[in-house]
Amino acid sequence: MKTPSVKRKVKMADIGAALGVSAMTVSRAFKGDAGINARTRAAILAKADELGYVFDATASNLRKSRTGFVAITVPSVENANFSATVRDLTKRLQKKNLQILLANTEYDPAEEERLIVQLLRRKPEAVVLTGAQHSQRTRALLTNVQIPVVEIWDLPEQPLGHVVGFSNRTSMSGLVDHMVRTGRRRLAFLGGETANDPRGVQRRAGFVEAMERHGLDATRLIPAGSAPVGMTEGAAGLDLLLDQYPDTDGLLCVSDLVAFGALAQCKRRGVRVPEDLAVSGYGNYEIGRVCEPPLTTIDVHAGQIGSRTADLILDLLDAPAEGAAQRHVIQPDLILRRSTP
Repeated sequence: MKTPSVKRKVKMADIGAALGVSAMTVSRAFKGDAGINARTRAAILAKADELGYVFDATASNLRKSRTGFVAITVPSVENANFSATVRDLTKRLQKKNLQILLANTEYDPAEEERLIVQLLRRKPEAVVLTGAQHSQRTRALLTNVQIPVVEIWDLPEQPLGHVVGFSNRTSMSGLVDHMVRTGRRRLAFLGGETANDPRGVQRRAGFVEAMERHGLDATRLIPAGSAPVGMTEGAAGLDLLLDQYPDTDGLLCVSDLVAFGALAQCKRRGVRVPEDLAVSGYGNYEIGRVCEPPLTTIDVHAGQIGSRTADLILDLLDAPAEGAAQRHVIQPDLILRRSTP
């Protein structure tokens, strides 16, 4: 009886021999080396498919003590702005064959700590943290790692390392200034009262500071509950506002989602926007662009945060060197629409 032959595993050298190039050239083509021209790389990949060869990126990276991924934590995978940041971060990193490992903290520093421990065991090449509110243990863990650590979406006073973010306080302050310039004086803020929403807390603080700077009453602070808050909380907050402060002429909301809920409740209650009540959101979500009336808001350039963070990480990995931590400040823009005068 004839013994069945054992199929030999295809190697890079086999692909190279078939095309008349070296195994090193094949390897460089799979790794996206810019020194390999597009025609040669296409021929190598086509021959690999023909021969049934699959490039083992994990093994290659392990041989170089590299894992090929960047860890990132986000407070919520359902938030469209955080998704935009992750999307543009991913696109930039993929060009250099780096993938992301995404962790959802649910706005909970204790959960972030647990996830960071798990992520560090996988030896990422960099860690990206959305926000600057961390447990003491998380700070200790990330202070001692020998890889880039980047905090995004905030401008922390005591950063762990590098920063790519914006000022929630200053941008909200500018929104108050706009309301005041249009003649609104009895302004209220909806949301941002709980510690698990640090960016909301900063926006609320920016509201209070700006109102006090204008010499106006800054006490119309309407709670929306623990993060994440959205349309349901916005509708309930509008009812609470009108019950407590019926003469309010301007409402600034912690996010566009909350503002949309408030807008919907205004329509149900016969409150005209912006004639009776000017309403603004924060974040420049798609829903704020298509609702009626469209929402005045703050565009924080969520995608730009992701791409800028990716560029920073790639620079740091290409040229690791001791030096001062980098701080990249994103400038939010005020987007004026028909929900305010």
